[in-house]
Amino acid sequence: MQHRVVLTVNLGTLAGNYRAVCGVAAPCAVMPVLKANAYGLGVGPIARALVAAGAPRIAVAEPFEALQLAGLGVPVQILSGILPDEIGPMVEAGVTLPVVSLEAARAISAEARRQGREALCHLALDTGMGRAGILWQEAPALLPELLALPNLRLEGLFTHFPLAYESGSAFTREQLRRFGAVLGAAEALGHRFRWIHAANSDAINNAPEACAAPFNLVRCGLNLHGAFDAAGSLRVPLRPVLTMTTRLAQIRDLPADTPIGYGHTYRTRRPMRVGTVCAGYADGLPLALSNRGAVLIRGVPAPILGRLSMDYLTVNLDDLPEARVGDVVTLLGRDGGHEIPVQDWAALKGTHAYDIICSIGSRVAREYRD
Repeated sequence: MQHRVVLTVNLGTLAGNYRAVCGVAAPCAVMPVLKANAYGLGVGPIARALVAAGAPRIAVAEPFEALQLAGLGVPVQILSGILPDEIGPMVEAGVTLPVVSLEAARAISAEARRQGREALCHLALDTGMGRAGILWQEAPALLPELLALPNLRLEGLFTHFPLAYESGSAFTREQLRRFGAVLGAAEALGHRFRWIHAANSDAINNAPEACAAPFNLVRCGLNLHGAFDAAGSLRVPLRPVLTMTTRLAQIRDLPADTPIGYGHTYRTRRPMRVGTVCAGYADGLPLALSNRGAVLIRGVPAPILGRLSMDYLTVNLDDLPEARVGDVVTLLGRDGGHEIPVQDWAALKGTHAYDIICSIGSRVAREYRD
């Protein structure tokens, strides 16, 4: 038997998107961000494909994600904070660690000294995200002690943009100014960082100044999968990486005024040919598709009728007299001349593409093609 719902990741297209990002972000190097199991898509195959495409290093969010990628032959670094009990294993594993406070830096230094190792670290600077890191206005006073800590090498400096999806954002420009002030303070102390980075996928598209000197690295997650934040502009020529399919389970001819689904949010206005599709919100389909979205069957859009349930949805087959039980149903991706991109689901749900990709259910089989 085959899984009913399958998410296919095209690794060749993924590598093509990586190269497209590299072209736009040049001369900066591009570091893929593969946190949360590569946003739920399967970190192993994706990481190997990106390293083969030339990725110089990989970023993740937490220690277990970092350990999964040991042996790839490229540095792996954690972008968010690190807990005290995580420092020892991460130093031993050679993971590049974030410095989010003076206390964290001291703890990393002490543990690296105990192990007789050098801990590579990137200094996380809070220039306006308000989530984590050393406040930019406090950083210059802390730099002398941070740079003097034994067995700790600050090889990177980075920050994060909360509004980079806004093209020409004045706040993003202010963050760049704040970042530059701290970078200048470090250089006045005679320290030059190996890696300097701020741009995420949104900034690569909307803040090109974050892809130029003094920056030499950008971080890219969402764009690699061919998706983007529709609130901003798009500079990178991307192709969708994902296709999500299922099967048509039943076909029925319903009389007029037949209620469909929980809450009876839809009633047939006439005798209708209706299909039941093997997918629901447990598979990651947003409830917002109810009575609004569509699927593709034999290359033809089939509107969704009624409210999605956990395992099934119902569609109008009036324009598909040739449809048969067992037909492939495209939920995301292209079929014939029509395509359903991740951004369509995000727009209907009132969210962004990250939310859609990360919400794809655990029972959905992941398959990989070149």
